[in-house]
Amino acid sequence: MLVMTAVSFTNLLGFNIAGITIIIGIAFFFINSKLEKNISADNGLNAKAIGTSLKTKTIYFWIVLPLILNVVCIVLAKLILPEYIEHLYGRTEFVVSLDKIMFLFLQLAILALGEEIAWRAFFQKQLSKALPIIPTLIVTSIIFAFGHIVEGSLIVVAYDIFFIFINSVLYGVIFYKTNNAWISATSHFIANLFSIILISCLLG
Repeated sequence: MLVMTAVSFTNLLGFNIAGITIIIGIAFFFINSKLEKNISADNGLNAKAIGTSLKTKTIYFWIVLPLILNVVCIVLAKLILPEYIEHLYGRTEFVVSLDKIMFLFLQLAILALGEEIAWRAFFQKQLSKALPIIPTLIVTSIIFAFGHIVEGSLIVVAYDIFFIFINSVLYGVIFYKTNNAWISATSHFIANLFSIILISCLLG
């Protein structure tokens, strides 16, 4: 956890290597699961429990909420902070273009699942052993958000980080309610996919 935190904050120094926290988190997730001899039902990555988690109707509200927040973020930016659109595109330009839609789907799905395993199934779950859930969500989301910082004007970067923080809290709530990174990753994937499509349309 300390390693992930330290690497996340390297973005503030301009190193832009925070993305490797995903690899670190996934590695520690599986190492920790092995050491604690967690069965898949307990480690936060139980594919068989997806159906059970989705039986709770309120979970659909939480799954869709990050998508709604992204719409608000982008529409609001279009109206009052148009330079944010370019900033967001620059932050996500590593994602393939829409003419390779299947590869885009696969890339975003892998990225979302990786982030959820690292930040929710590992980081959040371990931190929750020491802290109540609300401080856990806040601390996890602050570190997660700072890992997404890229260069730009202060107001644009602050706007970006604010919405990343809120979305991270929402993914954390989904994981907390389901103990299943597959569910939070699904929400994460849907929100990211829609954002990239919308940004591409606005810039197209």
